[in-house]
Formats: sequence, structure tokens, C-alpha cells
Amino acid sequence: MPKNSFKFYWKNTLLELLSSRALFIHATKELLICDIHLGKAEYFQQNGIPLPNNSDENNFSRIKKIVKEYSPEKLIILGDLFHSKYSIDKTLQKKVEDLPKILKTNVELVLGNHDVGCNIKNIKIFNVKRNNNITFSHEPVYLADNKTLNICGHYHPKLYLKNKGDKLSFRCFAMDTKKNILFLPAFGDLTGGYPCKKSFKKWVIISEEEIIEA
Repeated sequence: MPKNSFKFYWKNTLLELLSSRALFIHATKELLICDIHLGKAEYFQQNGIPLPNNSDENNFSRIKKIVKEYSPEKLIILGDLFHSKYSIDKTLQKKVEDLPKILKTNVELVLGNHDVGCNIKNIKIFNVKRNNNITFSHEPVYLADNKTLNICGHYHPKLYLKNKGDKLSFRCFAMDTKKNILFLPAFGDLTGGYPCKKSFKKWVIISEEEIIEA
């Protein structure tokens, strides 16, 4: 039977990796996502590249669905909430600023490189956030000890498979076990990806309803 999540412990902290491209920390009831890249279609349209406009609506809809299912006390976005400050119109800005009220939970943003210059209200903003034995960041931070886990985004990890000329790609969670870094898959629909190192431990997202350990 397909599994829509995979649970494991980091030290004494239970982490649940979701096929919906999110991570849930049970002890603190924190829900983590990253790399949504809101406004990406509009940004590319401004530069003469046609992309459909429905990706942001789908991203918002998926966020609402996960929050409803897990009832987190906090939604933490690990960077690249937006694609560019130049693609934020008043409608998009209001939708983001209304998220805490609509979701009925606190929303926090750990700034990513694409968020530079993006000013929003009602959301608490960090450069790096630390909670017990976990450090949240957008890009990986290399920690000196092996008692702390770094959870981050930025790299959009994917697993690529080749078969008789065909090439398939799957989003995945990827963990560098040597450096204690857990990379989350990009949440946004209009995002590419980069191949994981072979040495990384991987959990592959087959569909919205299935995740497997690779």
C-alpha cells in the first residue's frame, strides 16, 4: 500500500517527510516548506517567456490543504517564498500577508536569495532560525558539531532515472549524513531541480500520495 509520509527520528525529534513536499516536526508542531517561488510565471512573462498563470493558485491551495490536515502551530517557509521582488503585485502581496489569518496559524519566513527586497507584513522574518537541536536556513549552513541538524531548501533536490532513452525525474528529500544537512524538495510547481549526490540518503516523491525510501 502506498505511503504518503515517512517518519524517522533525529536524536529524539520525530520528523515526518510528506509526499506533499513538506516536513512536519511533531514535538513542536512546525510545518516546513521551501522554494515556492510565487510570482515566477509573471516574472517570466515580463521577460517575454510565456508561462501559465495558475501555478500560484495551486501552490496556495496545496498549502491550505496541508495546514488543514496537520494543524501546525507554525508554518515555516525556508526561503524563496517569492521568485523576485519585481513579480509581486498588490494582489499577490495581499494573499501572502493574509496567510496567517486564512490558515489560522503563525507563518514565518527564513529569507532566501530570491526574497531580497520583498517587503511583507504579518509574517515574522529570519535570516537563520534555531530551535533546540535543529537549525533552519535557506542555503545549507555547515555546523561544527554532530548534535545539530540543518534543515534547508535552495537546491531543489531531484532523483533522475534513465531507461532506454527516457529520462524521468522525481522530487526528493535528500540528506547529507556526513554533514547532518537535510534538503527539502521545492514546494512550488514551477521549479526545476538538481541531481542529488549518490552518497546522500534519499526519500523520493513518486506522487502527491506516495513517498518511498531510495
